[in-house]
This record gives sequence, C-alpha cells and structure tokens, in this order.
Amino acid sequence: MNAPPSPAGVRGALAAAGCYVLWGLFPLYWKQLEGIDSAELIAHRHLWSLVFALAIMAATAGLGELREALRSPRALRWHAASGTLLTVNWLVYVWGVNHGHVIETSLGYFLVPLVNVAFGRFLLREKLRPAQWLAIACAALGVALLLWRVGRLPWIALTLAGTWGAYGLLRKQSPLGPLTGLGLETLLLAPLALGYLVWRQSTGLAALGHVGLGQHVLLLSAGVITAVPLLLFVYGARRIRFSTLGLLQYIAPSVQFALGYWVYREEFSPERAAAFAFIWGGLVLYTADNLWAQRRVLVGAANTAR
Repeated sequence: MNAPPSPAGVRGALAAAGCYVLWGLFPLYWKQLEGIDSAELIAHRHLWSLVFALAIMAATAGLGELREALRSPRALRWHAASGTLLTVNWLVYVWGVNHGHVIETSLGYFLVPLVNVAFGRFLLREKLRPAQWLAIACAALGVALLLWRVGRLPWIALTLAGTWGAYGLLRKQSPLGPLTGLGLETLLLAPLALGYLVWRQSTGLAALGHVGLGQHVLLLSAGVITAVPLLLFVYGARRIRFSTLGLLQYIAPSVQFALGYWVYREEFSPERAAAFAFIWGGLVLYTADNLWAQRRVLVGAANTAR
C-alpha cells in the first residue's frame, strides 16, 4: 500500500502547479502591453528581474554566491550564453503573444520535453528507448504536417522549443541555483538592456512617460512577474518527485493553448489540429514511457531491498 503524500510533498506539488499556471497565464500580462515594442519589453524584463533577484538574494544572504560567480570565467561564459538564449526565448515569446500567435507559443512549450530527449541523444550521446524514438518521430511528423498542409514552418514554436531546451542544457552544466543564475544572466546583459532603453528614451520612442499609469505599473512589475513563478518552481522541485514535476509541466502550454483558442479566438484549422494531434501523441508516448521506466526502477529497487 502506498504511503499518503507528506505535507511537504503536497505543498511542493501545489507550488509547482501554481508556477506552471502562472507561466500559462503570461499571455494575459503581455497582451496588456502589446502596443509597446517587444524588444523594449524584454529590456525592461531584464532590468527589473535583476533588481528583484538582487533584492531577494540580499534578503537571503545569496549575494556571496553571485560574487563568487562573477570571479569565475567559466560561470561567466556559461551564463552569458544561457542569458543570450533566454533573451531570444523571451523576445520570440512576447512577440508571438502580441502578434496573435498564442497557440503557436503553446506548441513550442509542448515540444520542449521531446526536444530535450533529442538533445540528450544527439548532443549528450544518451541511449533512447524505442518509445522515445517513436515520440520524437511523432513530433517531427506533426511539424512536417504543419509545413505541408498549413504552408508555413512554425518558426515561433521551433525557436521557443530550441532555445528553451538549449537553455536548460546549459543551465544543467552550471552549479548556480536558479535565482543566482537568473541574477547573473540578467546582470551580464543589463548594460545592453539599459543602453537600448536609454536610446529609446532619447529618441522619444520609449514607453516610460508615454503610456498610461496601468502600463507603467505593469512594466515596472516585470521583475516580480518573472521571479515569483521561478521561486515557486524551485520550492516545488525540491519537494516532489521528478516524474510528478514532468507531468505538471504540461499545465503551462495547456493554459496558453486554452487562452489562444477560447479567449483570443485564434484560428485552429483541421490541418493544424491534425499536426497538434501527432505532437500530443508523441507527448503521451514520452510520458507513458517515462512513467513505466520509473516504475520498473522502483520495483527493481524494492525487490533488491527484500
């Protein structure tokens, strides 16, 4: 008989689920700022995320780890690269949301687990099980179907999946925690973000001083909007099984898809539905295979312990 979940496990699952729900609801936030240049929005997100991360680290004695990282050439190289990938991911995501492609952004994050499997095979030389190969093939077929039947490569989805998968791969090599890593990434790119905002301000194109009070508040809240889900994610990831976290990750793109389809009334033709069906089928295979593999490991460990 399985033991009931511990209070810490329940709190962890709720925190992780809350994180993914918030990430899924992000289009509601960015849509309120759709009249503002996407690059300017990301520059604000960098700067205010840095301010928020530094404040949290100062309150939790985490600045020492950041100072150590700044003295490490390896950490600087890794996080300059991961910060660049994160910037591209944020920029494409915000541009996609604010130009009527919320459903396609959701597709990008549905593809992330399968992209991670592909990276593991072709970059890290990990062996794949037959079901994992089939899952990747289903996703590739879905993308090919979009190109053939819809006549357009889903570049937003592929860019989001590729940059987020590569970002995760680089962060896996870093010993820094999520908050310190975010702080270092945003710190390294802060001069570019600040320079861009100063240039926009000097040319009269900037949002600050030229938008309403509500949009000013939303812009200045970008750091909180970015960091709060991350903190929930870290809290939850440390208290629940990785397989549970893997299942919960589908909440975010599912919420995004629902927003795109039911709230923003984006087109979802039968051709796109067929392509999504292949990709979702790949995800079902991937998830079922992961659960089955973990069950076999647990059963084997239990038999060994007898």
